[in-house]
Amino acid sequence: MTKHLAAYVATALAMLVLDALWLGLIAAPLYQQGIGHLMAPQPRLGVAALFYLLYPLGIVIFAVAARPAGAWRPTLLAGALFGFFAYATYDLTNLATLKGWPLWLSVIDIAWGCLVSAASAAAGRWAMDRWRTA
Repeated sequence: MTKHLAAYVATALAMLVLDALWLGLIAAPLYQQGIGHLMAPQPRLGVAALFYLLYPLGIVIFAVAARPAGAWRPTLLAGALFGFFAYATYDLTNLATLKGWPLWLSVIDIAWGCLVSAASAAAGRWAMDRWRTA
């Protein structure tokens, strides 16, 4: 396994676990309250799988691999910024184009994007640094 693959696997696993907790346990009532009328009865698993394959790759490319070994603060900042811009693109587009999309939900969702992306980048940084020293 290469250091980049190790970083990708760690980033993807962190993203999956954290997002499963967030979407499945913590924030489900918020999303139901805010956009329940727009939600599909069941998620489209193929589309979700594509997201969970691609998004961590973006975190690794732009936040983890682009920083030197041990650069924790820049990695966390880059991860948070990646999450901010990605989630803001989604949420602000929805605010601009969908009737009834709540502002409060966008604020929460963008904050979550920053947090989950920074945490996932941290997992990738840890794996990449560990690979380099192994």
